[in-house]
Amino acid sequence: PFMIVASFVFYGWWDWRYVFLLAGSAIGNQLLAVAIHRQADQRRRKLLLVAALAGNLGVLGYFKYYDFFLSSATDVLTTLGLDVAPSIVTVTLPIGISFYTFMAISYVVDVYRREIQPTTFMKFAVYLSFFPHLVAGPIVRASELVPQLHAPRDPRRVDTGRAFMLILVGLFMKIVIANELATSIVDSVFGAPEQHSSLEVLVGVYGYAVQIFADFFGYTNIAIGLALLLGFQFPQNFDNPYTAISIQDFWRRWHMTLSRWLRDYLYIPLGGSRGSRLDTYRNLLLTMLLGGLWHGAAWTFVVWGGIHGLGLAWERWRRDRRADRGLPEPADTPARRWLRRLVVFNLVSFAWIFFRATSFGNAGDVIEQLFTNWGAPSPAVTLGVVLAILVGLGAQYVPFRVLGAVMTRFSRLHPALQALALGVALLVTDALGPEGVAPFIYFQF
Repeated sequence: PFMIVASFVFYGWWDWRYVFLLAGSAIGNQLLAVAIHRQADQRRRKLLLVAALAGNLGVLGYFKYYDFFLSSATDVLTTLGLDVAPSIVTVTLPIGISFYTFMAISYVVDVYRREIQPTTFMKFAVYLSFFPHLVAGPIVRASELVPQLHAPRDPRRVDTGRAFMLILVGLFMKIVIANELATSIVDSVFGAPEQHSSLEVLVGVYGYAVQIFADFFGYTNIAIGLALLLGFQFPQNFDNPYTAISIQDFWRRWHMTLSRWLRDYLYIPLGGSRGSRLDTYRNLLLTMLLGGLWHGAAWTFVVWGGIHGLGLAWERWRRDRRADRGLPEPADTPARRWLRRLVVFNLVSFAWIFFRATSFGNAGDVIEQLFTNWGAPSPAVTLGVVLAILVGLGAQYVPFRVLGAVMTRFSRLHPALQALALGVALLVTDALGPEGVAPFIYFQF
């Protein structure tokens, strides 16, 4: 009960009115999950599932996409010569609604599939509203968190050293790396690309690729560390995504809890790879298009998802074509792996242009300036910017065993030494970071 109250107070601190939306989601989804579980008739179970999905997606659609679809429809009708002027009401997007709605859907669907049984309302309310993941994920499954609620956490078994290290790394990535890149080059490049040289635009595009990773990876580390301080384990959400050697590999490493959600609750229900090859390519493209739209109510996000969807379909087509010809996989040499990493990183960075741009016009200006103003001075490419990019990318090549060893050694230190080390590290982090801290990027989703 205390955790529910604390999480609702945390959520209500932003806007108390949306506490009722979160509470309604918890009550409605729990009632429908219990009804689905108790219903023996398969047709009625499916109707209840449809009702749950319609309710969740309807609420998400209203708050997140009402303005987007209405304005898009108005533009189409205007293009066709129909003069319409609907009354557009600006709808405020409740923070975190995309994340807790996806968690609620996964809970109800897993109950429908009989993979889990409904838990008690109190435990489900904790699962849905637990403050570390509430506003920006990771998207935790009920099967991962609810079993941890069956017994009180033992404070003597909490790995506080590891938790504090995760939080510290998260703060460093956010305050130093992400904020340095945002304030020094990314915001100005995307805000006024015509005022920058091609080199500055290129560094700005690479800078945003590192910024969004450092920003979201930083938040995820803080969320996992906060949960760990309370004795709860969250799933990993990143696995060095810019070391990926294919688009498929990238999505196995980037926002991993969203990737598996899209796979299990969208790609597989669409048919997955069970149909023809064309069906598989279509399902990959549709999944990523909808995944792009989930990120934001703008066509630029759809294009971003489409680029990744086409990349996934193209990779699958190449594997299928090679198999048809009976050709073996090319030798996996270090040089080839590095070449593939370079290609994937540049493709992903190019797609980020549409993710960051405020409009197609803005994206077009960035791309045009990227190719048309070489040779101009580039004062925005400072040593701090280059170092931030190198640190953000280089950190992904540090072996996990090294990080694990550091965390283990830190956990074994006397608490006084841990506190001293953390204090010094926080002071250094604060000193290295620029003035002010921008909101986390994924808060807007």
